[in-house]
Amino acid sequence: MIRIAGLDVVFAPGTPDENVALRNVNLTVKRGDFLTIIGSNGAGKSTLYNAIAGTVQPSAGHIFIRAEQDGRPGEERDITREPEYRRARYIGRIFQNPLLGTAGRMTLADNMMICYKKGYRGLRISLNRTMKDYFRERLRTLGMGLENRLNDNVELFSGGQRQALTLLMTVMSKPGLLLLDEHTAALDPRNAEMIMELTLRFAAEYRLTVMMITHNMAQALEFGNRLLMMDGGGIIMDIDAEEKAKLSAPDIVRRFRDIKKRELDDDEMLLG
Repeated sequence: MIRIAGLDVVFAPGTPDENVALRNVNLTVKRGDFLTIIGSNGAGKSTLYNAIAGTVQPSAGHIFIRAEQDGRPGEERDITREPEYRRARYIGRIFQNPLLGTAGRMTLADNMMICYKKGYRGLRISLNRTMKDYFRERLRTLGMGLENRLNDNVELFSGGQRQALTLLMTVMSKPGLLLLDEHTAALDPRNAEMIMELTLRFAAEYRLTVMMITHNMAQALEFGNRLLMMDGGGIIMDIDAEEKAKLSAPDIVRRFRDIKKRELDDDEMLLG
């Protein structure tokens, strides 16, 4: 699905403020993988996402993607210099802030129409009765009663409702790769659990490849078939499902200590 080779990202190179955010990152993500990614603040997690999504240009290295075409794997393409708006056709991204994924002053129906059009590859479509019925059908799967609120502005909805909508609309646009950037961190425990249940269900239903950043080490061990740990702009652990099933959070901490010769000082991740 995606292959990253020798990726560097350096901000303000050659100046006193030079910051190496990513250093020689190499990663291959297969179609259908569900990766969880952990690491302290400044480890390079969000910068990696920005490079994949096209909001940050790499200083060195390449990013390749093999997107599906008509349900079949396409040819591998180098998207290193491809603009963000083109990548948005096959890469979806959900952020920590539930307000970022929806337009609050637009109706629910209009929000859904915008995302649906992004994933539509055919003729022009309009918000007609048929489309509204389809949106109601998809909204019903959330179990929130939002299928009866198509004409309400999204700003009237709770944070949990808006994050659930963002998730639904993102997968409706048919991305091959879904980037989740701590998408449950700003929610209360009940809503966070609900969003994770939807994430797993949609990943299976839409046959998505998923990369999920989390600060919660327990969550990283519980979900997905592969776990990455980043530190200092690089990937220092890459653990498959079989090995991950045998590990606990203290095991990960010990491995970090053995690799980096220092303590893991991210209290949020340790307490998660």
